[in-house]
Amino acid sequence: MSSPAVVWDPSLLKYDLGGQHPFNPVRLDLTVRLATELGVLDGVDLLVPTAAGDEELLRVHVPEYLAAVREAPNVGWDVGHGLGTDDNPVFPDMHDATALVVGSTLLAARKIADGEVRRAVNIAGGLHHAMRDHASGFCIYNDCAIAISWLLDHGFDRIAYVDTDVHHGDGVQAAFYDDPRVLTVSMHQHPFTLWPGTGYSAEIGKGKAAGSAVNIPLPPHTRDPGWLRAFDAVVPAVLQEFQPQLLVTQCGVDSHEEDPMADMSLSVDGHRTIYSTLRDLAERYANGRWLAVGGGGYQLIRVVPRSWTHLMATVLDRDVPPETPLPPGWVSTVQGAAPAADLPAAMTDGKDTAFKRWGDDADDPVDIAIRDTRRAIFPLHGLDPDDPRD
Repeated sequence: MSSPAVVWDPSLLKYDLGGQHPFNPVRLDLTVRLATELGVLDGVDLLVPTAAGDEELLRVHVPEYLAAVREAPNVGWDVGHGLGTDDNPVFPDMHDATALVVGSTLLAARKIADGEVRRAVNIAGGLHHAMRDHASGFCIYNDCAIAISWLLDHGFDRIAYVDTDVHHGDGVQAAFYDDPRVLTVSMHQHPFTLWPGTGYSAEIGKGKAAGSAVNIPLPPHTRDPGWLRAFDAVVPAVLQEFQPQLLVTQCGVDSHEEDPMADMSLSVDGHRTIYSTLRDLAERYANGRWLAVGGGGYQLIRVVPRSWTHLMATVLDRDVPPETPLPPGWVSTVQGAAPAADLPAAMTDGKDTAFKRWGDDADDPVDIAIRDTRRAIFPLHGLDPDDPRD
């Protein structure tokens, strides 16, 4: 079995919603440049994706929607399906560019399913809001859900999806809400305070899949210790009970305190800790199989490149020490393009991520979310919601 796979090609930068849209592909370019300058990608053969075909896209989306995505750049009127809005503007070759993102996540999934690698990462993926018949939240096709659907047909029947984006992973949850083979877990800012307004603790799955949707809605301004406290109080226990064969993670970094699109207060150090925790959980509960994708993240220079460089480094077992200075070549590139940019000095925000485990009788602001989620979910998995040992 070869070293972990990294999927990347500059053609993925064509997923470009244009103008001043916050979902700017420069964040991907700067991430790959930073990882390269730091040596994270030394000797790594980057896998070049091809676009997903209709057969794969139709795993999750309906034919009418695919037709609308293809047609949208060529017509001068509203094609519906959530296209042509401020969030989801139409752009040239939209179908091809989005199908390529799907193809990149599918390529990572195939490498794992074929047994060539145990881990794979695709920072261009993570379009978790796209729905069956409409675009949503900057997402045209749902690469996460399509890859999970494909994996279910290629040797897997228990897949855990863990979403650490600041927004609820609503599209993936919707795709598998009644499928007991897929456990969807989402850590996000509380839906009272942030779009899309879903992801309450009471959303638990449907029918035989009751308990397979796990939502931990956190209060705004939650910092690293609180976020990690909540994660630790819920996620390892449900993974241990579910015993997934593979862990798929959406690793959006819009939870950072500097992100302009939300109100959480995590740091790059918190993100780095999340990734190492996910790696450990994959080793412990999923036979080491881990497929990681990107997602949201709108502080394009100071945050996304550092956090996702840590993600790729973690997948590759080439962890970058937090105190590592930003390489001069990368700094020069950024300053050449954005002379006024205020750059950090190193791969850290200097934050302490240590947390106290739930059950210590402390009154942490996240404990309401912890209790609500455990009481909604744990009994369905044979676990005691009020016993911190579970």
